[in-house]
Amino acid sequence: QVQLVESGGGLVQAGGSLRLSCAASGRTSFHTMGWFRQAPGKERELVATIRWSGGSTYYTDSVKGRFTISRDNAKNTVHLQMNSPKPEDTAVYYCKATVNGNVYWGQGTQVTVSS
Repeated sequence: QVQLVESGGGLVQAGGSLRLSCAASGRTSFHTMGWFRQAPGKERELVATIRWSGGSTYYTDSVKGRFTISRDNAKNTVHLQMNSPKPEDTAVYYCKATVNGNVYWGQGTQVTVSS
């Protein structure tokens, strides 16, 4: 059974930095892992993804140049480094993994950016 556990969320001041982590168990490799977020009253949206093999990345326009997604294959962990966060980045951040047509989600971690 695949489980994804996020950590690292919390309160951060605008312009600061925060690093989210997503630890995967139950498998040692995936096709793609990524971070999504959902703000109150809004739909869940894609933030960034990374291919497990090769490491190619994708970012939504609003976080390009500020957020960096990375993976540690040996630890089955994906990180999201959030630099210069803005109040509009406030949301619950979810980790997602896909493999063999299956989709797995973490439970989410709250990120609150104060102005």
